[in-house]
Formats: sequence, C-alpha cells, structure tokens
Amino acid sequence: MPSGHPSDDSVGNQLASSTFSSSLKRKSDALQSDALESPAKKVCTEEGHSSAVAAHYNELQECGLQQRSLSRIFYLRNFNNWMKSALINEFLGRVREKKTRNIAVLDLGCGKGGDLLKWRKGKIDKLVCTDIADVSVQQCEQRYVEMKERARHEHIFEAEFVTADSTKELLSTKLKDPNMTFDICSCQFVYHYSFETYEQADMMLRNACEQLCPGGYFIGTTPDGFELVKRLEASETNSFGNDVYGVTFQEKGSYPLFGCKYDFRLEGVVNVPEFLVYFPILVEMARKYKMKLIYKSTFKEFFEEKVKNDEQKTLLKKMQALEQYPPASNASLVSNHEEDYEHAKRTKESGKAKMPLGTLSKSEWEATSIYLLFAFEKQA
Repeated sequence: MPSGHPSDDSVGNQLASSTFSSSLKRKSDALQSDALESPAKKVCTEEGHSSAVAAHYNELQECGLQQRSLSRIFYLRNFNNWMKSALINEFLGRVREKKTRNIAVLDLGCGKGGDLLKWRKGKIDKLVCTDIADVSVQQCEQRYVEMKERARHEHIFEAEFVTADSTKELLSTKLKDPNMTFDICSCQFVYHYSFETYEQADMMLRNACEQLCPGGYFIGTTPDGFELVKRLEASETNSFGNDVYGVTFQEKGSYPLFGCKYDFRLEGVVNVPEFLVYFPILVEMARKYKMKLIYKSTFKEFFEEKVKNDEQKTLLKKMQALEQYPPASNASLVSNHEEDYEHAKRTKESGKAKMPLGTLSKSEWEATSIYLLFAFEKQA
C-alpha cells in the first residue's frame, strides 16, 4: 500500500473459508440458467424497500462545505468522490478516443447532483439525471441551474431530469427523446439496491445498457459481495463494522442470489436496506444487453493504480481525499482513537516517507474497502 494506508491485514480483512466461494459458485451454476430464463421463479422479498430508500434520501438534509468538513467521514466521502472522478475521467477519455462531439451521459441514481461538476469538467454535451428520490432530483436540477448561472460565458451541457424507480420503470418512456442513445451510463453506489429480485436487477440493467451506443460504457461502483461475506463469516455474529460503518445481515450462511438483504449504516449519511450483489451473475445478465465486462477492481487496487498518476495524485490533494498525518498545529485528527492511526505512525517512524502523510483512519479504510469499481462495454 502507498505510505500512510493500512494494509488488508491491519484492518482485519481476513479471508473467510473457501467453502463459501465454492458453494455459492455451485449454487450459481445450478440456478443461473433458471434465473435468466425464468425470472418469474425468482424469490421476491416484501414490497417497500425501494420506497424506503427514496424516503431516506429525500429526508437527507443538504449541508454546506463547512458543515461537511466537521463530519467524522469528511475524508472518506472525499476519497469515494475521488474514486468516482478517476473512474469517470478514465472512461470519458476512452469515449473521446472514438468521438469528440455530442457526448451523452446517463447518470443513473444521480442523487443530489454530486457528479455534475465532473460532467462539466468532462465537457460532455448532454446529460440525463435520474433518481428514485424526487427531492434529490429537484436539488440536482437546482444545482445544475445555479452552475449554469455562474458560468454564463462557458458552454455547459444540456440536461434533463427524471424521477423514476429504475428498478421497476422503463426510463426511455420518460425521456423527451425515447430513442436517445448514450456514450456512458454512470451508476455510482446505487446498483446493489436493484438486487432485491431478478426482475428489478434486470430492469435496472436494461435502463443502464439498452440505449448505450456500440462501444458505450456502463461504469459504476458497488459493494463487493464477496468482501461483505468474508467479513461476515469472520465475525462471531451476523454483523460487523466499526464506529464509522456497520453491516447487519438477517442471517449467516445463507446467501440467495437475489433478495439477500442486509442493513448498511454509514455515519450520518446512510441507514437503509441493501442487497448483496453476486458479481458473476451481473456479468452473465449483462450479456443479454450485449455488454462485456472489461474492467473490475477493488477500491484498494484502483487506488494503488491511480495514485501513481501525477494528475490523479494532484486531484487527490485538491479534493482533500486524504487526511494529513501528523495534523497541522492548529488542527486535530478526525478520529479520537489512537489505534486508528497506527499504520500512519509506523510509516512515519520508518523514515521511508515524506512528512506529512496523506491517510485515512483505519475505520474509514475499513468502510471504503468494501467497494469495487466496474466497467462494461457495449458490443456491436
């Protein structure tokens, strides 16, 4: 790991027994064709999870930069935001190798518009923002309007805003131009909500991929199902986490391909039900929409790769995605627990790194390292 970051061992990310992987793979092989050919046979959980998610995000209060800077997870949120930026930049670059004009993007699960600036910097031409939470969509649109007003002499992409449950509704029927095609569909920290049932996961995938042009990309971030189960299996209970995040499963040892519900808590931001994504099933389902997996990486692997790039390293600092250790004389660390910085202390004492370090607390690293990034490409 780069200086100032805990290793997997230091955050207790032990491998669970290989019996989980092999048994789940056998279950997948046995059920996969049935899942894809006979969706009506898939287990359906109780109704209401999507409305609960919408209500949760509608109720979240918009807060300013000053208030966010006081948050226990200020650096974690910035780090995750940097990860998204690096992913988006990479695939916008790939699109520009094929075309330089009329670049269109679908932001699937746009939230309050946290990625609007990324699309502005990416100099795209058209953006469709959609989310299940109507208040979030309204705030996203307001952010866009304000962004345009502040940049009157700069070309800003055209935008369209749609409130819809993309796990149950066909987005194309809600667009101004139902035949519109996209170069990129970005789905950040959202797709796992759709794995409640096969039908919902398939509809979300259809909305993400059906209107991508050949060579277009479906990119995103989602919890790593295998990582979640590894940590669960290593726990003595049906839950795991720390003061920053927590994950609680309904039961241990049973992991259905769809509807495997767990409750996820992230300090001050998220406290909603989510569903385990078994990634090999997603890869198989994507073939239906002519999508081929071309990239998959854990956050740890992606960070190690991108931090070698000077431009991304500069952006990392600009976005305040890492905490300074030791802190400045007039500042304090976000965590009051000394053990949260043992990894940074060891690096400092080794004398092998330039001071001050950029780091995340151990608790934050444990929270962010449950995620992976992915990219699919539309085949001709």
